[in-house]
Amino acid sequence: MRLLADDVADLLSRAPGRVVVGITGPPGAGKSTSARAMVAAFDGASYLPMDGFHLSNAELDRQGRRGRKGAIDTFDAAGYVAALRRVRTEYVRGDVYVPAFDRSLDEPLAAGHVIPAECSLVVTEGNYLGVPDGQWAAVRPLLDRLYYVDCPAPVRRERLVARHIEGGRSPAAARAWADEVDEVNARLIATTRQYCDRVVEIDEMW
Repeated sequence: MRLLADDVADLLSRAPGRVVVGITGPPGAGKSTSARAMVAAFDGASYLPMDGFHLSNAELDRQGRRGRKGAIDTFDAAGYVAALRRVRTEYVRGDVYVPAFDRSLDEPLAAGHVIPAECSLVVTEGNYLGVPDGQWAAVRPLLDRLYYVDCPAPVRRERLVARHIEGGRSPAAARAWADEVDEVNARLIATTRQYCDRVVEIDEMW
């Protein structure tokens, strides 16, 4: 973590206003763990997860996308960009509420996180922060830094299968989802490494 924390500390020492840092990488790489650790490392830092902008299960059912939940077109990209823009422009002007994602419900939770008006560091994380196409292309210019977190594919798969089982899937269904949904997303996300300021293996961060 020190590898990135030093870079963020340097940014904070030089920035005239709020610093917004993004962490991206494939499913199961450790993005959420890394983001929460970074928030804990800096007094007054706040967390803005992209997962809060999942479309609801009802909407995914309506669109016929529930079986691909987590794919790039199963998120409210415009809503996420709007939240980032508010975070950038409303420093010291007012609190900004953003949604969380409740894994026990498998649903987004409105106003699950707050970015206080005086918060100087916002850490956001998610799969598609570096995607240069469509509405996602607006994300990268709103970030002061974008870090790509990776780890060996077998480790990621093991984590993902365990996560899906914990979420209620059978072992066979969990393995199928990891192979047929998560890895498809991971291949897309891997193409965004070139747009990140630094690529780190999860083991390098701790």
